[in-house]
Amino acid sequence: MDSPELRLSLHPAIAEIPAAEWDACAGDNPFVSHAFLSAVEESGSASAKTGWLPQHLALRDAGGALVACAPAYAKSHSYGEYVFDHGWAQAYEQAGGRYYPKLQVAVPFSPVPGPRLLRRPGVPVAALAQGLAQAMGALKFSSTHITFCTREEWEALGEAGWLQRIGVQFHWQNQGFSDFDDFLGALSSRKRKTLKRERRAVAESGLTLKTLRGAEITPAHWAAFNRFYRNTVDARWGSAYLTKAFWPLLGEKLGDRVVLMWAERDGKPVAGALNLLGGEALYGRNWGCDEEVPFLHFELCYLRAIDFAIAHGIGRVEAGAQGEHKIQRGYLPAMTYSAHLIAHRGLSDAVARFLEHERPAIEERMAELATLSPYRREGEA
Repeated sequence: MDSPELRLSLHPAIAEIPAAEWDACAGDNPFVSHAFLSAVEESGSASAKTGWLPQHLALRDAGGALVACAPAYAKSHSYGEYVFDHGWAQAYEQAGGRYYPKLQVAVPFSPVPGPRLLRRPGVPVAALAQGLAQAMGALKFSSTHITFCTREEWEALGEAGWLQRIGVQFHWQNQGFSDFDDFLGALSSRKRKTLKRERRAVAESGLTLKTLRGAEITPAHWAAFNRFYRNTVDARWGSAYLTKAFWPLLGEKLGDRVVLMWAERDGKPVAGALNLLGGEALYGRNWGCDEEVPFLHFELCYLRAIDFAIAHGIGRVEAGAQGEHKIQRGYLPAMTYSAHLIAHRGLSDAVARFLEHERPAIEERMAELATLSPYRREGEA
């Protein structure tokens, strides 16, 4: 979309764009920060070899100032995205089309909602949407996908003709609780007793629990956490997207925004849960362990995150994708958003029909899940 006003460029490395310029557009969500994205690239986690070739979008004004940008990747597969389009790819390729490569505007390996079309004040979403469409055409990609974007972006993209998709996660909202007991008091009696029993079981397990932040996290912690991460990947038959080098780089670049919930037995690491701290939320990301301890996963990933949020006045905790078990621990269903632009008219129409049927099913499921809320209803003990 080169014009007298704005000039479009694509960058095969986040390092080509100065951190201060990128972050001036990105805001306070740590996952779209220059630091996080550079850690993913420098560690070899997002690269051509892993099927995540950076193609970051930049828009500059006539004076050369960066006014908008987007974390974008040429993808040769659909793994590590958490908004699944494998069926779309299979149908298109069975019909003789070529679905890959595609352009993915996302945070690699991180199903974390937040801004994806990063802009300075006054720059419309439409400017980046137009730039992405131009890039898709120039690169001869089948499609462009913007996943886990904000509702504002999603609505603007829908107005620009992009296909709109929704999904479900589970988030905890801080209702001004003074401490964890105050939070427990907001739950129904049965749920309150369940969480107390779970926490008591962990407390009596002989483990030492810690919350580590920033410089408190040492190379030894990261080495153990990488082992935990690989254990989780192996147990779930997944792919280890994040390399061993990623963790210490993350700690170095993001400092106190890294919060690690930690468990040890007699000084030996047993389990850990990684979180990143943003301006409005604590974002839970990765978990793993060497030893299976009843309820330890719930304690480190969900309940200690609530403890931390209350103590630091944080508005919500977002604990990642999937997991209806989170509801009874105070995490309620929240809608997520993605937008999709597909070059082939026939495929685009087919996906649009699919989404028309998918959306009411998801909305119905969200309504059902909301009825499982553990919070006390009016008049309930």
